Amino acid sequence: MKIKEKKALKRESIIQTALQLFSLNGFHKTTIPDIAEKLQMSVGNLYNYFSSKDILAKEIIKYTSEVLGDEIRVVNMLDISSEEKIKKIVELYFRMAKEKPERIEYFLRVYLSNREVFKDGCEGTMCVSGFITEIMIFFDDGVSSGELRNQDFFSAFGLFMGYLGGMVFLKGEELLPKDIEQYTDDISRNIYAALKA
Repeated sequence: MKIKEKKALKRESIIQTALQLFSLNGFHKTTIPDIAEKLQMSVGNLYNYFSSKDILAKEIIKYTSEVLGDEIRVVNMLDISSEEKIKKIVELYFRMAKEKPERIEYFLRVYLSNREVFKDGCEGTMCVSGFITEIMIFFDDGVSSGELRNQDFFSAFGLFMGYLGGMVFLKGEELLPKDIEQYTDDISRNIYAALKA
């Protein structure tokens, strides 16, 4: 394995470990030494990859946005209706909340709750553009096909993500009486009913 590949793998393992610790313990309670200890590496070596905790936090939100954006891109490329795409997006979001909860938790509990950390370099939607772009494409395609109502993007996005984020929050607080994936059909229908032309 080449040095460049080894560095890329180490960088990704730092991101994954920090993502888990930030999501579990919170941004301010997690220190660089905590992350280094979990990885069994020196603090100095970790700083060779990320020069500060804030920079690491920004890289994590970019990473999680790209991962989710890549999955939604696959859905966008399918030759199916907007209604079916909504269901597939809900399925993948709920599956991620179940299998990789730290990714969603990071967005909800770190990114949205610590905006001061993301002020410089993550203005607007800059650090979540991978995800936002694919959702924009989904809406544009739905409006172009006549299946979805033409409306302000952020109104539609807020509605869509409000449903998903609300359900994931309820799951995280252990308030849902059923497994989150059992709500897929109802949530998909509600989102489609609210967005359709």
